[in-house]
Amino acid sequence: MYFAALLARTEDGWVASDTELDDVETLSDLADLARDASVNEDTVLAFIEQEDTWFGIVRVDGEDDPRVFVSDAASAARSSYGAMLTDELLGKDEEDDELDSLDLDGTEDGEPEAEEDTADDSDAVPVGPLGDSGLLADLGMSAKELCALNSDALTEIADTLGTSEMLEAVR
Repeated sequence: MYFAALLARTEDGWVASDTELDDVETLSDLADLARDASVNEDTVLAFIEQEDTWFGIVRVDGEDDPRVFVSDAASAARSSYGAMLTDELLGKDEEDDELDSLDLDGTEDGEPEAEEDTADDSDAVPVGPLGDSGLLADLGMSAKELCALNSDALTEIADTLGTSEMLEAVR
């Protein structure tokens, strides 16, 4: 089960709202959803959490490229929304998936592949945090503090931003 919320900065502080991710298939879709919640192209934070297993934060500042942080990339990569974030952070895209399905190793059909190098570590997803751990530094939470968060991380982030009551109202 996922929980997703948007926090949009306004002149009067932050406004929290829960959001549905049903129509979100890519990071671009999530960034567009965040931009739609933006007031005057100000900062919007999109939070995604899966049952205290992992959480992700996508920060959108106007038309700038989104900044992404995932608390545990290996856990996140095993879920649809987490994989969307980790694939983006690791530079994977649909073209990579298409190339992975092709036989590009230089062998002829029926010719056995060499024993060595059959496992490709470039596809390995790291265990632990991945992405821009400094994306909340200017908002009061250091990279070290963000990486140290475990369960109920979104509440602690909301406390730092001063929006915990609003976030709890949408939970």
